Amino acid sequence: MHSVAEYQQIIASHFSAINTLKEPKNLYEPIQYILALGGKRMRPVLTLMAAEVFDTPYEKALHAATAVEVFHNFSLIHDDIMDDAPLRRGKETVHEKWDLNTGILSGDAMLILAYQYFENYEPQVFQQLAKIFSKTALEVCEGQQYDVDFETRDDVTIPEYLKMIEYKTAVLVAAAMKMGAIVAETSTENADLIYDFGLNLGIAFQLQDDFLDAFGDPATFGKQVGGDIIENKKTYLYLKALEFGTAEEREQLLHLFSIQPTDNTDKIASIKRIFVDTKAASATQEAIEVYTNLAFETLSKMNISDDKKMVLRAFGEKLMKRKV
Repeated sequence: MHSVAEYQQIIASHFSAINTLKEPKNLYEPIQYILALGGKRMRPVLTLMAAEVFDTPYEKALHAATAVEVFHNFSLIHDDIMDDAPLRRGKETVHEKWDLNTGILSGDAMLILAYQYFENYEPQVFQQLAKIFSKTALEVCEGQQYDVDFETRDDVTIPEYLKMIEYKTAVLVAAAMKMGAIVAETSTENADLIYDFGLNLGIAFQLQDDFLDAFGDPATFGKQVGGDIIENKKTYLYLKALEFGTAEEREQLLHLFSIQPTDNTDKIASIKRIFVDTKAASATQEAIEVYTNLAFETLSKMNISDDKKMVLRAFGEKLMKRKV
C-alpha cells in the first residue's frame, strides 16, 4: 500500500502525461486546461487505494481512476456555468476563459472521454464499471438539481438535505472506491462494503465541509469562511438551528438569510452565534461522527487483512481531522 501523498503524486504524474490536445483545439484545449488545474484529486486516489486494499497493483486501476477524475472535472465545468463562478482553484473558470458554449461542449466531451477509459478493461469488468458509473453520474445530476431546487424553498427537511449531499458528493466518493474493487475483481460483498464505506465517509466529509465553512480557521480553510452564509445556503447547520431554535431565534435566522448586505461581517457573526446557541453546531459535529462511525462499521465485515482495515480507518480518521 502507498500513502495518500504517494497516490496523489502518481495521479499528478499520470495526468501530466495525458495529452488531450487534438483538433478542434477549441474543444480540447479547455479540457486540457481544467485537468491541469489539479486539486487534491482525492477521488482517483481512492480508486487506486481500493484496488491495493484488495491486493491488486494500483497500475491496473489507473484507467478507472482517470475516468473518475475526468467525470468530476466535467461536473465542475457545468457547475461553474450554473453558478456563474469566475474562479476555480484560483484560476479562471472554463466559461470565463473561453465562453459559455465552449464550457458546455467541452464538458459534454469530457463525459464521453470518461467512458472511453473503461474500454481498456475486459468485457466483464467494463460492464460492471460502466454500470456503477452510469448510476452515479445520474445521481450526481439529481443531487445538483435538488441543490438548485432548495435555493428557492423554505421547507427543506433534514432527510432531504442528507439525500442531496449523498447524491451530489458522496456517491462519487463511493463509486470511486467500488471501481477499484471491481478492477481488483474482489467479491461482490467486498465491493458493496467498500461502496458503503465511501458513501458514509462522503456524507461525513460534506457535513464537515458545512461546519468548516462557518467555523473553520481562515488561515487553513483555503477559502472564505462564511461563504455559505453569505450565499444564504440552507446547510445542515441552518436546518438544525431552525429545528432547535426558539421562535425568536428562528425569526432572526430567517431574516438574516433573506438579506444580502454589502458588508457581511455582522451577518456572519450573528448567524454563527445562533448556530452555537441553538446547539446546531454541536449537532453537526455529532452527525459527522455518526456517519464516520457508520463507515468504520463496514470495515469489520470486509474480507481483507487487519492491516488493510487499519489503512482505511487511518484514512477516514485523517479526513475527519482536516482543517481544509
